[in-house]
Amino acid sequence: MHITVNGEIKQLEKPISLDRLLELFSLPSQRIAVELNRQVVRKKDWGDTIVNDSDRIEVVHFVGGG
Repeated sequence: MHITVNGEIKQLEKPISLDRLLELFSLPSQRIAVELNRQVVRKKDWGDTIVNDSDRIEVVHFVGGG
């Protein structure tokens, strides 16, 4: 199956949870927001949210500063 992560096409063997996807691609789990198919997914729901074929994921990192 193919998904798109931040504009890049990635291949997965099977559907997986969003938190597992972040681990698989070594994406940090802190200070980020995740959007799945144009809908923000709350961090508490990452383990229950399944990524399927053709899904689009955007991961946004928060940057602090003054």
